[in-house]
Amino acid sequence: MVNTSIQDVFYLFEEEFAEKISNETFFFVLLQKIEVMEQKRTTPEFITSLEPNEIFVFGSNLKGMHGGGAAYIAYRKFGAIMGQGVGLQGQSYAIPTMQGGVETIRPYVDEFIQFAKEHPTLTFLVTRIGCGIAGFTDDEISPLFKEAHEVENIVLPPNW
Repeated sequence: MVNTSIQDVFYLFEEEFAEKISNETFFFVLLQKIEVMEQKRTTPEFITSLEPNEIFVFGSNLKGMHGGGAAYIAYRKFGAIMGQGVGLQGQSYAIPTMQGGVETIRPYVDEFIQFAKEHPTLTFLVTRIGCGIAGFTDDEISPLFKEAHEVENIVLPPNW
């Protein structure tokens, strides 16, 4: 996200356009520009294709048996390797979610976030890992990704 304050945008916008339009229109357009600045890309519900620099991030099991849900899509479409349950594989990245409670997932999420930081030219599209076959809720999993909000090349599901 651009490191421009709302006040900076206001002054730039005011100098350029304020004399040309009414105050009401000015403030309406300004609010729209601020809203766009604050929006962040989110992972679409269904991913059917990827750009060359995009990585499909999915929930897996430690044995890498990608037989259902997003893991199966990763295997069939994005290069996930049967038998590999963790990490980068093709245009996919596996985060194990089937080995126990939420806290057993945290180290793998932390490892993923670090990996994403080390690979800034890639964009990681995180699916709702753990919220399908593994049976967790968004409220249980999304806090694990708190630090990911500060990483520009990680795209999270809506409301995470």
